[in-house]
Amino acid sequence: MRFRPCIDIHDGKVKQIVGSSLSDLDPGSVATNFSTDLSPAHFAAMYRDDALFGGHVIMLGGRDEVREANERAALEAVTAFPGGFHVGGGITPANTRFWLDHGAGAVIVTSYVFSDGTIHTRKLQKMSAVAGRESLVLDLSCRKKEGRYHVVTDRWQKFTETLLSPATLLFFADFCSEFLVHAADVEGKCSGIDPELVEFLAGASPIPVTYAGGVRNMDDLLRIDRLGAGKVDATVGSALDIFGGSLPYKQVVAFHRERNRRHGA
Repeated sequence: MRFRPCIDIHDGKVKQIVGSSLSDLDPGSVATNFSTDLSPAHFAAMYRDDALFGGHVIMLGGRDEVREANERAALEAVTAFPGGFHVGGGITPANTRFWLDHGAGAVIVTSYVFSDGTIHTRKLQKMSAVAGRESLVLDLSCRKKEGRYHVVTDRWQKFTETLLSPATLLFFADFCSEFLVHAADVEGKCSGIDPELVEFLAGASPIPVTYAGGVRNMDDLLRIDRLGAGKVDATVGSALDIFGGSLPYKQVVAFHRERNRRHGA
């Protein structure tokens, strides 16, 4: 299991927010856990110095007036740690090469390939062709409805018809090298992980997968490691002391190094 760090960017600033509170119709409704004037490059340099590859830079919010500020901030991060980050938020074939050419290790796509409640296979094929399978991460963030996990899009407000299943993951694995799965119902709330989702991902994903959502302490990380059989990576955001929480970042880095040393990674 690897620790995947994050830099979430909202209104051009590094923040930690409750993702399910995002809304283009009511921008003021966003629940913010943490905001800082420290630059994205500050956090990128920290992750670079600790050799934490494969973290996520996510541009949050789709309003035109903040998109440019978000892009400037994201570019600052990837420039400070070339090859270190996967970049997501508004990724399409039109801007994929820009991010890869400017230092992103991969791009993360979701809403472009999921719209009108369904998956658009041709769009997914196009994204894979433009980025290259090894440089494409598919965001399958989900919420539970009627006892089943559905992929959600548009700031996690819209349910799609796509269910998370072994067959679904096997199909998607032909187009990308990795999955990113936020447990949207618990993400940003530091209220505990979704153990059922972690176990499912460990058993069903044929490619590397990162779980995000609800981590509050080391016990949660140990639980992900155990339930995920070491195969599910984890992102920690609001719980970290560098983002205003109580979980020491250095302790998580030490945990990451110990786990990967044990497994020869």
